[in-house]
This record gives sequence, C-alpha cells and structure tokens, in this order.
Amino acid sequence: MNLHEYQGKSILKSFGVAIQEGKVIDKVENALSAAKELSAETGTEWYVVKAQIHAGGRGKGIVAETGSHGVVLAKGIDQLEEKVKGILGGHLETAQTNGVGKKVNKVLIAQDVYYPGESETSEFYMSVLLDREAGRNTIVYSTEGGMDIEHVAEHTPHLIHKEIIDPRVGIQGFQARKIAFNLGLSGQAFKEMTKFVVQLYSAYEGCDASMFEINPVLKTSDNKIIAVDAKVTLDGNSLFRHSDYAAMRDKTEEDPTEVEADEAGLNFVKLDGNVGCMVNGAGLAMATMDIIKLSGGNPANFLDVGGTADAERVAKAFNIILKDPNVKAILINIFGGIVRCDRVAQGVVDAYKSIGTFPVPLIVRLQGTNAVEAKKLIDDSGLDVQSVVLLQEAADKVKEVLA
Repeated sequence: MNLHEYQGKSILKSFGVAIQEGKVIDKVENALSAAKELSAETGTEWYVVKAQIHAGGRGKGIVAETGSHGVVLAKGIDQLEEKVKGILGGHLETAQTNGVGKKVNKVLIAQDVYYPGESETSEFYMSVLLDREAGRNTIVYSTEGGMDIEHVAEHTPHLIHKEIIDPRVGIQGFQARKIAFNLGLSGQAFKEMTKFVVQLYSAYEGCDASMFEINPVLKTSDNKIIAVDAKVTLDGNSLFRHSDYAAMRDKTEEDPTEVEADEAGLNFVKLDGNVGCMVNGAGLAMATMDIIKLSGGNPANFLDVGGTADAERVAKAFNIILKDPNVKAILINIFGGIVRCDRVAQGVVDAYKSIGTFPVPLIVRLQGTNAVEAKKLIDDSGLDVQSVVLLQEAADKVKEVLA
C-alpha cells in the first residue's frame, strides 16, 4: 500500500525521525490558517507547496490546467494562496504518471528548511528496502540527493552505496557511523546522521514497510539532518497488525477496477494487454499469461478467483475484466482441486446468461475434478463459449479469435 508524503512523514516522526514539518489541506481557503499555524510552530516565513499524489517527480511535473509545477515555493504568506490555487484540484503529469495527469486532492504546505546559516546545506539520497538477492534488508544511500536515483545509478554507479543489515542483530552503531562517514559528514552533522539512520531503520521495521525512500535527506545549514520527502510503501499483508496505517489508504489514487476487485475479494491486477484472464492460483495465472503471450496476444490482467467460483463470483470477475475496452477475448483457465470443475462450469454458464449479450469471445479450459462433466455442461449450454481441454488448444483458440 502506497502512502502520501505527509502520511509517510507522520510515521517517521512517530519513530523520532526529524522531518520537514507541514500542514495538509484540501481547500484553498484553508491555506492561510494552515500557514500561520505552521509559522507559529516552526518560525518559517517561506512555504513549500507540495502536491500529494502517488507518483514521483512532482517537482518537475506540470499541472495541466495551470502550468504550475507540482512543488513550488511561496516567498511569504502573500504568495501562498496563488501557489496553492495553481496546484490543488488540477491534474499533475509527471514522468511516472504515463502521460495521464493525476488529480491533486490535497497539498502539503511545508516549512522552508533551506534557510541561511554558518555552513552550506547538503542533500543526500537514502532508502531502506529488501535486497532479494541478499535476502536481507538493505540501506541504499548516496551523496547525490535530490536527483533521480535511476540517473545516478546509470551514470555514476560508484556514488551509490549499500549497507546490508543482518536480521539476527539489526542495524549496528558501526553501520550507521559508516553511512555518515561515506556521506562525508563530520562533527555535529555526523552525530545527527547516525541517529537519523538508526531511527529510519526502526521506522521501516516497526511499520512493516516494503520500502522507505527519502530523497532528499537534508543537512541543514545548522547541521540538522531531516527528511524533506518521504516515499513509503507498506506491506499489505501486514496491515492486520496496523489498523491505523490501513486507515491511511487513499483509494482515489488507485485503479478503480482494482479497488472494486479488492472489495469483491478478487486478486486483480490490471495490465496493458488485450486478452482477459480468469484463473485460480498464482502459478496457473503466470502459466496462462505466458501461453497468451506465446499465442500472439497480451494479457490484459491478472485475476485469481481463488478457491470458489460460483455464478456471482464469476459474473463479478467478468464485469471487472470487461470494463477494460482493450479486452478482445477472455480465457478462463481453472484447475479443479479445491473446487469441482462442474461447479465452476455452472457458474460460468449462469454468469454468461446474467450478462446477456457477451461482447467478446470466451474460451474456457477446466481441468481436474469432474472436468469431463464440466466440458459437457458448457458444450450443451447452447452458449457461444469455446470449451477446450489442453492448454495448447486454449492458446490456439486465442490466436484464432485475435486474428
């Protein structure tokens, strides 16, 4: 589950991590009161207005309606409302929104942390995530903060460092000091960074996150270390332990069909293909998508109906798949282990009839318990459903209907 910046920062703060403070608003008329409250708490006189969407590159992104960037600086309270109006309610297009703007329903009014002082500010990159090759949590960090980490990795990979954490003992003091040293820090900033690293890792573990990405981590001119941004992904399988974090879910940022499928208890992921898939079991789903690809098509989704496939559940799955206008055919591939094939077949027939005129070709392969009875039931239904036995037959049928 992805979080907004302000939500990620609230989690960081609860674990003692220093953050760039801010106030979130969803109405322009609340901007001034939020700014005054922020000024009273932090003393800031300039304000950073940040669009809150689930996408990176907001600073370089453009709001389609106004031409404003997704992150802007208001030099004083007199500029604030104008800056907020340029972002709030508009559609922000970034490098990660695939050419489609995402509506900005909230903005974060944050304090200015680039204030003058005795020393220069520095920006760093830092993230905590699972290194699947090492099988351990890893802190990735770089002196090149504020930049796209992909660009840094491609052009200057020697500037990216990794610190692998042994799960038996957790992060150690020498590792935090090593990170601070590699970032070129000394004195008070060195001490602040070691503290920051330990607390960041504690936050990552404590909230069962899949990723914490802070870009940039800022060394202020008075040698404080703070998180200026926060991109956080939580492990959805752990949310039963964190009801407060589960409540942070913003469904408006998710694909509507995926939200609908989730509420119906279906495992669904939308893809960019032309053949809808309905299967039971993740392994069979992967095999089904492979055979579709080999037949010349492209899977339009991953949809696992699980261990039950009655008429209501199948009809719901059909409706979700058919909401994608790119779908030119649907392939059902069910293995009858927990669920009997004839019950699935009856569910398919009933769901087909409930929809009425079926808009695309439907190919059904049912194997396992009562597979023979299932095929006869579909063949005798009088419906325009193509029933097959072998997976290769299914692939051939897909190729045929797409030709």
